Amino acid sequence: MSSVTLEHITKRFGEVTAVNDITIEVKDKEFLVLVGPSGCGKTTCLRLIAGLEEVTAGNIYIGDRLVNDVAPKDRDIAMVFQSYALYPHMSVYDNLAFGLRLRHTPKKEIDRRVHEAAEILGIAALLNRKPKQLSGGQRQRVALGRAIVREPKVFLMDEPLSNLDAKLRVATRAELIKLHQRLQTTVIYVTHDQVEAMTMGSRIAVLRDGILQQLDTPQTLYDRPANMFVAGFIGSPAMNFFDAKLVGTPDAMYVDGNTFKVRVPADKAEKLVPHLGKEIVFGIRPEDIVDRATVANVPADSTMKVQVNVVEPLGSEQFVYLLSGDTEFVAKMDARTPIRAGQQMEVALDLAHMHAFDRATQVALT
Repeated sequence: MSSVTLEHITKRFGEVTAVNDITIEVKDKEFLVLVGPSGCGKTTCLRLIAGLEEVTAGNIYIGDRLVNDVAPKDRDIAMVFQSYALYPHMSVYDNLAFGLRLRHTPKKEIDRRVHEAAEILGIAALLNRKPKQLSGGQRQRVALGRAIVREPKVFLMDEPLSNLDAKLRVATRAELIKLHQRLQTTVIYVTHDQVEAMTMGSRIAVLRDGILQQLDTPQTLYDRPANMFVAGFIGSPAMNFFDAKLVGTPDAMYVDGNTFKVRVPADKAEKLVPHLGKEIVFGIRPEDIVDRATVANVPADSTMKVQVNVVEPLGSEQFVYLLSGDTEFVAKMDARTPIRAGQQMEVALDLAHMHAFDRATQVALT
């Protein structure tokens, strides 16, 4: 297998810059996820690696080989698309074997690879069926198998699970993780679903408007987002943001949000001293907000008085939409906590996990 390096890659379509000076090194055998909203440039990056688009500027390496001018068929990569792109008139076996036959692979080798891939994916009993006789999940496995039989250096996957229903998507996601662990291949995976990204990627590259926002492990993106965009994109429900001001002294610093005032923990305050007296954006995740009545020994300067706006029960948990003044935010609470719309309540914030961002640049300060 091989590493993949994007070195200051830019791609323009006329006046539109789809990818803007992106540098990423994908390690050998790594599962890297490119994630971001529609139009952020993630699929364009994949197509550039595959050779389906030409770079406007920069270099792409597969291993140590510069592939800017190498034809797609000679890059030793395999792609799995959102659409299964199976040949409807061919059996599963022939769909899997088709690419190998085009490359004049010996018949015995084709048979070995097809049966091996079919065993790995659990579709050995389906080899004689036509695509129309398969479920969506089975078709997706055949599409994956067609890539596996190639035994390429790099797998490129463009939202391969987006056509599956929610339950099957979760199951197939787990299968892909196990498949990567078994094959030990380099995988570059594109999705707009941050849950997919968090559960599958060994590292995640978050893109926005063609610009790389942050590249790190899932947990680091969650715990230490580089800016408000990453903080709001990673995590479900999204992080809550409040316009606020840092007040007090270095030894007793507070976040003043007009309708609430909470004390900044000492370790956070140390980093925020240069911003004392300035306006910031205060961030807190829904899971770091709890009903004060359910927690013992809560300091008064880490609470907020709020009104419950909407309650969304989800069985094991509930999303509670709260109002602080005119600002609505959400808390993720235990489903057994009795809460009803319209009630007044006091919530406690886990300020050890608070975030602060520069109001102008949206860059993280803590």
